[in-house]
Amino acid sequence: MAVYDLEEQEQLDELKTWWKLYGNLVTGILLVVALAAAGWQGWNWWQRKQSAEASAVFSALQQSAAQKDAKRARELAGDLIDKYSGSAYAGMGALLAARVQIDANDPKNARVQLAWAAENAKDPGLRELARLRLAAVLLDEKSYDDALKQLATEPAAPFLPRFAELRGDILAAQGKTAEARAAYDASLAKIDAVKSEEAGARAAYRDVVQAKRDTLGAAK
Repeated sequence: MAVYDLEEQEQLDELKTWWKLYGNLVTGILLVVALAAAGWQGWNWWQRKQSAEASAVFSALQQSAAQKDAKRARELAGDLIDKYSGSAYAGMGALLAARVQIDANDPKNARVQLAWAAENAKDPGLRELARLRLAAVLLDEKSYDDALKQLATEPAAPFLPRFAELRGDILAAQGKTAEARAAYDASLAKIDAVKSEEAGARAAYRDVVQAKRDTLGAAK
Protein backbone atom coordinates (compact mmCIF):
# COMPACT_ATOMS: atom_id res chain seq x y z
CA MET A 1 0.00 0.00 0.00
CA ALA A 2 2.89 2.30 0.89
CA VAL A 3 4.46 1.61 -2.51
CA TYR A 4 1.19 2.51 -4.23
CA ASP A 5 0.92 5.73 -2.26
CA LEU A 6 4.47 6.64 -3.22
CA GLU A 7 3.80 6.06 -6.92
CA GLU A 8 0.58 8.02 -6.71
CA GLN A 9 2.38 10.89 -5.00
CA GLU A 10 5.04 10.90 -7.72
CA GLN A 11 2.34 11.11 -10.37
CA LEU A 12 0.68 13.96 -8.54
CA ASP A 13 4.00 15.77 -8.26
CA GLU A 14 4.59 15.29 -12.00
CA LEU A 15 1.12 16.57 -12.77
CA LYS A 16 1.65 19.62 -10.57
CA THR A 17 4.95 20.34 -12.29
CA TRP A 18 3.37 19.93 -15.74
CA TRP A 19 0.50 22.20 -14.77
CA LYS A 20 2.89 24.89 -13.55
CA LEU A 21 4.64 24.77 -16.90
CA TYR A 22 1.64 24.49 -19.21
CA GLY A 23 -1.44 25.31 -17.15
CA ASN A 24 -1.75 28.89 -18.35
CA LEU A 25 -1.34 27.78 -21.96
CA VAL A 26 -4.01 25.09 -21.63
CA THR A 27 -6.38 27.50 -19.91
CA GLY A 28 -5.83 30.05 -22.67
CA ILE A 29 -6.47 27.49 -25.40
CA LEU A 30 -9.65 26.29 -23.72
CA LEU A 31 -10.81 29.88 -23.36
CA VAL A 32 -10.18 30.61 -27.03
CA VAL A 33 -12.04 27.45 -28.06
CA ALA A 34 -14.98 28.34 -25.81
CA LEU A 35 -15.13 31.89 -27.15
CA ALA A 36 -14.90 30.65 -30.75
CA ALA A 37 -17.75 28.19 -30.15
CA ALA A 38 -19.86 30.89 -28.56
CA GLY A 39 -19.05 33.28 -31.40
CA TRP A 40 -19.96 30.69 -34.02
CA GLN A 41 -23.27 29.96 -32.33
CA GLY A 42 -23.95 33.69 -32.06
CA TRP A 43 -23.13 34.21 -35.74
CA ASN A 44 -25.41 31.40 -36.80
CA TRP A 45 -28.20 32.78 -34.64
CA TRP A 46 -27.74 36.24 -36.12
CA GLN A 47 -27.72 34.83 -39.67
CA ARG A 48 -30.94 32.91 -39.04
CA LYS A 49 -32.53 36.01 -37.54
CA GLN A 50 -31.47 38.17 -40.49
CA SER A 51 -32.72 35.60 -42.98
CA ALA A 52 -36.11 35.33 -41.24
CA GLU A 53 -36.52 39.10 -41.14
CA ALA A 54 -35.47 39.50 -44.78
CA SER A 55 -37.90 36.76 -45.78
CA ALA A 56 -40.74 38.61 -44.07
CA VAL A 57 -39.89 41.85 -45.86
CA PHE A 58 -39.66 40.06 -49.20
CA SER A 59 -43.03 38.43 -48.60
CA ALA A 60 -44.55 41.88 -48.02
CA LEU A 61 -42.85 43.07 -51.21
CA GLN A 62 -44.45 40.23 -53.15
CA GLN A 63 -47.84 41.29 -51.83
CA SER A 64 -47.19 44.88 -52.87
CA ALA A 65 -46.18 43.71 -56.32
CA ALA A 66 -49.37 41.68 -56.65
CA GLN A 67 -51.33 44.78 -55.65
CA LYS A 68 -49.30 46.92 -58.10
CA ASP A 69 -48.38 49.26 -55.25
CA ALA A 70 -45.23 50.76 -56.75
CA LYS A 71 -44.51 53.13 -53.86
CA ARG A 72 -44.73 50.42 -51.22
CA ALA A 73 -42.71 48.00 -53.34
CA ARG A 74 -39.99 50.61 -53.73
CA GLU A 75 -39.89 51.24 -49.98
CA LEU A 76 -39.69 47.55 -49.12
CA ALA A 77 -36.95 46.95 -51.68
CA GLY A 78 -35.08 49.84 -50.09
CA ASP A 79 -35.42 48.17 -46.69
CA LEU A 80 -34.00 44.93 -48.06
CA ILE A 81 -31.04 46.74 -49.60
CA ASP A 82 -30.37 48.90 -46.54
CA LYS A 83 -30.77 46.26 -43.85
CA TYR A 84 -30.27 42.88 -45.53
CA SER A 85 -27.99 43.57 -48.49
CA GLY A 86 -26.03 40.38 -47.84
CA SER A 87 -29.07 38.16 -48.20
CA ALA A 88 -30.38 36.63 -51.42
CA TYR A 89 -33.68 38.40 -50.74
CA ALA A 90 -32.13 41.82 -51.43
CA GLY A 91 -31.28 40.95 -55.04
CA MET A 92 -34.63 39.26 -55.65
CA GLY A 93 -36.41 42.21 -54.07
CA ALA A 94 -34.59 44.71 -56.27
CA LEU A 95 -35.54 42.79 -59.42
CA LEU A 96 -39.15 42.44 -58.33
CA ALA A 97 -39.45 46.10 -57.36
CA ALA A 98 -37.90 47.12 -60.68
CA ARG A 99 -40.58 45.18 -62.56
CA VAL A 100 -43.28 46.95 -60.55
CA GLN A 101 -41.71 50.34 -61.32
CA ILE A 102 -41.60 49.54 -65.03
CA ASP A 103 -45.25 48.50 -64.98
CA ALA A 104 -45.99 51.80 -63.23
CA ASN A 105 -44.15 53.67 -66.00
CA ASP A 106 -41.33 54.72 -63.68
CA PRO A 107 -38.15 53.61 -65.48
CA LYS A 108 -35.99 55.96 -63.40
CA ASN A 109 -36.58 54.05 -60.16
CA ALA A 110 -36.45 50.76 -62.04
CA ARG A 111 -32.95 51.67 -63.24
CA VAL A 112 -31.84 52.35 -59.67
CA GLN A 113 -33.06 48.95 -58.48
CA LEU A 114 -31.58 47.09 -61.43
CA ALA A 115 -28.24 48.89 -61.22
CA TRP A 116 -27.92 47.88 -57.57
CA ALA A 117 -28.82 44.26 -58.29
CA ALA A 118 -26.44 44.11 -61.25
CA GLU A 119 -23.55 45.03 -58.97
CA ASN A 120 -24.54 43.63 -55.59
CA ALA A 121 -26.99 40.73 -55.83
CA LYS A 122 -25.63 37.75 -53.93
CA ASP A 123 -26.55 35.25 -56.63
CA PRO A 124 -24.51 35.51 -59.89
CA GLY A 125 -27.57 34.57 -61.93
CA LEU A 126 -29.53 37.46 -60.45
CA ARG A 127 -26.69 39.83 -61.31
CA GLU A 128 -26.76 38.64 -64.93
CA LEU A 129 -30.53 38.96 -65.10
CA ALA A 130 -30.38 42.47 -63.63
CA ARG A 131 -27.82 43.51 -66.25
CA LEU A 132 -30.04 42.14 -68.97
CA ARG A 133 -33.15 43.93 -67.72
CA LEU A 134 -31.25 47.16 -67.15
CA ALA A 135 -29.99 47.05 -70.72
CA ALA A 136 -33.57 46.55 -71.95
CA VAL A 137 -34.76 49.59 -69.96
CA LEU A 138 -31.91 51.70 -71.36
CA LEU A 139 -32.80 50.52 -74.87
CA ASP A 140 -36.37 51.70 -74.38
CA GLU A 141 -34.97 55.08 -73.31
CA LYS A 142 -32.73 55.15 -76.39
CA SER A 143 -29.62 55.20 -74.20
CA TYR A 144 -27.94 52.84 -76.61
CA ASP A 145 -24.32 53.21 -75.53
CA ASP A 146 -25.18 52.72 -71.87
CA ALA A 147 -27.28 49.71 -72.79
CA LEU A 148 -24.40 48.14 -74.69
CA LYS A 149 -22.09 48.70 -71.73
CA GLN A 150 -24.33 46.47 -69.62
CA LEU A 151 -23.86 43.70 -72.16
CA ALA A 152 -20.14 44.17 -72.70
CA THR A 153 -19.05 41.47 -70.26
CA GLU A 154 -19.84 37.94 -71.37
CA PRO A 155 -22.43 36.34 -69.08
CA ALA A 156 -22.79 32.78 -67.87
CA ALA A 157 -23.71 30.25 -70.57
CA PRO A 158 -27.50 30.17 -69.95
CA PHE A 159 -27.70 33.93 -70.62
CA LEU A 160 -25.55 34.02 -73.76
CA PRO A 161 -28.40 33.76 -76.33
CA ARG A 162 -30.46 36.51 -74.71
CA PHE A 163 -27.48 38.84 -74.27
CA ALA A 164 -26.55 38.44 -77.93
CA GLU A 165 -30.16 38.95 -79.01
CA LEU A 166 -30.53 42.14 -76.99
CA ARG A 167 -27.22 43.39 -78.33
CA GLY A 168 -28.70 42.84 -81.78
CA ASP A 169 -31.82 44.81 -80.82
CA ILE A 170 -29.70 47.76 -79.67
CA LEU A 171 -27.46 47.74 -82.73
CA ALA A 172 -30.49 47.50 -85.01
CA ALA A 173 -32.04 50.50 -83.24
CA GLN A 174 -28.80 52.39 -83.89
CA GLY A 175 -29.01 51.55 -87.57
CA LYS A 176 -25.92 49.33 -87.41
CA THR A 177 -27.41 46.64 -89.58
CA ALA A 178 -24.34 44.52 -90.24
CA GLU A 179 -23.38 44.43 -86.55
CA ALA A 180 -26.97 43.64 -85.58
CA ARG A 181 -27.04 40.72 -88.01
CA ALA A 182 -23.83 39.39 -86.50
CA ALA A 183 -25.29 39.67 -83.00
CA TYR A 184 -28.46 37.81 -84.01
CA ASP A 185 -26.37 35.14 -85.72
CA ALA A 186 -24.39 34.74 -82.51
CA SER A 187 -27.62 34.41 -80.56
CA LEU A 188 -28.92 31.74 -82.94
CA ALA A 189 -25.65 29.82 -82.63
CA LYS A 190 -25.86 29.96 -78.84
CA ILE A 191 -29.45 28.75 -78.92
CA ASP A 192 -28.48 25.81 -81.11
CA ALA A 193 -25.65 24.96 -78.72
CA VAL A 194 -27.91 24.84 -75.68
CA LYS A 195 -28.82 21.36 -74.51
CA SER A 196 -32.29 21.54 -73.04
CA GLU A 197 -35.17 19.21 -72.46
CA GLU A 198 -37.53 22.08 -73.30
CA ALA A 199 -37.20 21.59 -77.05
CA GLY A 200 -40.48 23.32 -77.79
CA ALA A 201 -39.61 26.44 -75.85
CA ARG A 202 -36.16 26.57 -77.39
CA ALA A 203 -37.61 26.24 -80.89
CA ALA A 204 -40.13 29.01 -80.22
CA TYR A 205 -37.41 31.31 -78.91
CA ARG A 206 -35.21 30.51 -81.90
CA ASP A 207 -38.05 31.47 -84.25
CA VAL A 208 -38.32 34.86 -82.56
CA VAL A 209 -34.61 35.59 -82.97
CA GLN A 210 -34.62 34.26 -86.52
CA ALA A 211 -37.52 36.59 -87.40
CA LYS A 212 -35.52 39.56 -86.13
CA ARG A 213 -32.53 38.40 -88.14
CA ASP A 214 -34.62 37.98 -91.29
CA THR A 215 -35.97 41.52 -91.12
CA LEU A 216 -32.44 42.81 -91.61
CA GLY A 217 -32.02 40.96 -94.90
CA ALA A 218 -29.03 39.06 -96.16
CA ALA A 219 -25.51 40.23 -95.46
CA LYS A 220 -23.89 42.08 -98.36
